Amino acid sequence: MSKSIWITKEGWDALNAEMEALWKERRMVADAVGEAAAMGDRSENAEYIYGRKKLREVDRRISYIHRRFKVLKVIENQPKEPGKAIFGSWIEFKDPTGKVFKFQIVGSDEADPKKKKMSVVSPIGKALVDRMVGETVDVQTPAGKRVFTIISVSDTQS
Repeated sequence: MSKSIWITKEGWDALNAEMEALWKERRMVADAVGEAAAMGDRSENAEYIYGRKKLREVDRRISYIHRRFKVLKVIENQPKEPGKAIFGSWIEFKDPTGKVFKFQIVGSDEADPKKKKMSVVSPIGKALVDRMVGETVDVQTPAGKRVFTIISVSDTQS
């Protein structure tokens, strides 16, 4: 799946908070690695080996977020047309059985189904953006064709 360069302000703030936490964690892990290295033989020093591995993982995530910060564009305060699904909107929709779903359309970096956040580049996200309340959309998902009807569009989850 391709990555979106769009992100909500909330998503940007969450990435910033993660970056700050990672830098704090990195300092602690680096200190622990230094202490473990001072104990002597590094080849059999589990604390040293684990610490180096953890340090690489933290550095990899820091590097990834840093690269994303260079390309991400915060999208907020878009002109809104009542009833139109846009990036950042909370969209309530149903399938033909009447099952109702509600998700916010967000960028790839903040997509999280458990938090009801759907990527704008996902099949359903692509299908719902720029659609109006009452419209029915056909979506080709990895599980097959699905049909949804948009029930409501709002700026907030509630």
